[in-house]
Amino acid sequence: MPPVFAASSPDACPVHVIASDTFDSWLSGQPQRVQAWVSAQGFTGTCGQAVTVPGADGKVEMALAGFGSAAQRARRRFVLAEAAAKLPGGTYRIASGLPEEAAATETLGWLLTAYRFDRYKKSAAQTASLVAPEGLNAGAVESLAAAECLTRDLINTPASDMGPQELQAAAEALAGEFGASCSVVTGADLLDQNFPLIHTVGRASDRAPRLIDIGWGTSGPRLTLVGKGVCFDTGGLNLKPGSNMALMKKDMGGAANVLGLARMIMAAGLQLQLRVLIPAVENAVSGSAFRPGDVLMSRKGLTIENNNTDAEGRLVLADALALAAEDTPDLLISMATLTGAARVAVGPDLSPFYTGNDADAAALAASAARTADPVWRMPFHDPYEAMIEPGIADLDNAPSGGFAGSITAALFLRRFAGDTRYMHFDIYGWTPSAAPGQPKGGALQGARALFAALPDMLEL
Repeated sequence: MPPVFAASSPDACPVHVIASDTFDSWLSGQPQRVQAWVSAQGFTGTCGQAVTVPGADGKVEMALAGFGSAAQRARRRFVLAEAAAKLPGGTYRIASGLPEEAAATETLGWLLTAYRFDRYKKSAAQTASLVAPEGLNAGAVESLAAAECLTRDLINTPASDMGPQELQAAAEALAGEFGASCSVVTGADLLDQNFPLIHTVGRASDRAPRLIDIGWGTSGPRLTLVGKGVCFDTGGLNLKPGSNMALMKKDMGGAANVLGLARMIMAAGLQLQLRVLIPAVENAVSGSAFRPGDVLMSRKGLTIENNNTDAEGRLVLADALALAAEDTPDLLISMATLTGAARVAVGPDLSPFYTGNDADAAALAASAARTADPVWRMPFHDPYEAMIEPGIADLDNAPSGGFAGSITAALFLRRFAGDTRYMHFDIYGWTPSAAPGQPKGGALQGARALFAALPDMLEL
């Protein structure tokens, strides 16, 4: 179950959130016994510190959570989560010190400390629960937590239990929860309905490729989300070495992220028409696998010289983007764990995104800062278009030379989005080292920032 706030209780322990620069003034206003206890515990308001303070009767009277300095907070995402994880079991309420503008993000971080991926191994649950602060839209924060947990669970599940069929089941379950439609084109039907690239990439697996299509909403601007659903990527005939294959269960992270974003949108009841497209495949090796050097036909009619079977994500996205563009949505967004080049450029924490619309980029940057969901704009650098134009076909899926790998991949995808207002995210979808509110494993990236920016981007 996704984490939720605790019911209000008169017995909830008050938590005072204390920044470093307010600690001395706060402490000086406390009784001598509290001053002595807090000083003895070494509490100074540093980020992540947590201490409980006993009353005269020996029972816990209050808890303190360090909020640090502005410089310390700039190096963290969920400050309160770090303290929450150190508190003993019980129910808590925020009594003072949490800035109103930070309440939604910080309480979300507290909720996310309760996340556990325990499908295969049980682990101790987080026992410090929080009552929603007064004035907070608790349902909205819980919805964000549920979306994050959905995405994490999907990515964390190994490919043995999260193939194209299981990803379809997860999409159908989400659609059913919110009364959305969900249709699926599977196997040879992909060829009959002109999705040749999705079929080509997935045909070597005994788990049939498919295109999942969710629809929700009947009025308002039209938003289409496209998520890369490569449920496992061996690299195909350009086989990955074992070290590079170890995390390839997360290669459907784009699909998991757009499903998380779709959940936020539907739970909030945004007045828009939502479509979610997920090409779900397994890039396997068999006698029917597509080959390096093959020239492939796309839905859009553009031919593609396949110079690397490990650059398959952009192929399946191409057919889905072409379908999306045919419907001329007001905004088209793709999310994919697409290139290692993006990780080299910005690391695992930032979500690189591409857009030709400066207003959309500004709205997203502002929302990312508000929601502690960092993003970084990358350029659709037109002079690099020549790098994806081989002599034998219209496009090259894997330009040689090793330069600008994320940019050339984004330019490749843009060819299939056509004239549609388009934004692309080249995410990592994984937290490599645990942090407060962010355990090691699958990650929602860029989706909360997008959700917060949509009202500005689509004038909702």
